[in-house]
Amino acid sequence: MEGLLIEGVLGAGVGLVLGLTGAGGAILSVPLLSFFLDLTVAQAAPIGLLAVFLSAGVGAVLGLRAQILRYKAALLIAVSGLILSPIGIWLAQQLPNWPLVIIFVLILLWVARNMWQQAQKEILGIEPALGPPCQLDQDIGKLIWTLPCARALSLSGMCAGFFSGLLGVGGGFIIVPALNRYTDLPMKSIVATSLGVLTLVSGGGVLFSNIYGVMDWAIAMPFALASMMGLLIGRQIAWRLPAPQLKKAFAILATGIALLMLSRLGQ
Repeated sequence: MEGLLIEGVLGAGVGLVLGLTGAGGAILSVPLLSFFLDLTVAQAAPIGLLAVFLSAGVGAVLGLRAQILRYKAALLIAVSGLILSPIGIWLAQQLPNWPLVIIFVLILLWVARNMWQQAQKEILGIEPALGPPCQLDQDIGKLIWTLPCARALSLSGMCAGFFSGLLGVGGGFIIVPALNRYTDLPMKSIVATSLGVLTLVSGGGVLFSNIYGVMDWAIAMPFALASMMGLLIGRQIAWRLPAPQLKKAFAILATGIALLMLSRLGQ
């Protein structure tokens, strides 16, 4: 019973952060599961994927209803990601825990740095540089497909899919910057499209993890369900709080967790 309570609290916390910041909360799943339930990265990764699948799925459905999710771009990125996701899952089971921890720490620090810089730009009113190779047809509201556009989005999806399988992260830390760099979509559409990709890629990761027999459903289900509830709560209160300060708080939290993971590595 105590274990169920811990899993629920951890899942709700991850979902709350995801709902408040719009991104990044899912990457906290693996370190929190490692700290409080003594799981290795390889054991925690599939559980994190299930939480991403359910939480991102809620956001993707809302994006589809609002007609801001670019489903063709999401499908291309997701299919590309699913090519390398099972390789990441397989590799995670072959490697010892310490290199996975090192990779995770580096990614956490990178995400924290990007989140802090994004918050600073919002405070200063600096608009992100948007543009080619994927241009939006303003008349019909859809992307104009070209070979450079498809190539850029496919490569981004492969990278996100690999790290999704390897570390149990959603991959939004790759997809959102990629869409921001390679398209001129508005930010609301970028976030919604990213959530659509995360739903498909993490869903595939959950399926592959179950096939490989590495999913601990007794821990995964309460954690993931609580994460989804935390997300819904976070979305309700996020609009009342200043987004740049939330992002800075997340950056500080992610940095602290990364340093804590690093300090525990030698124990």
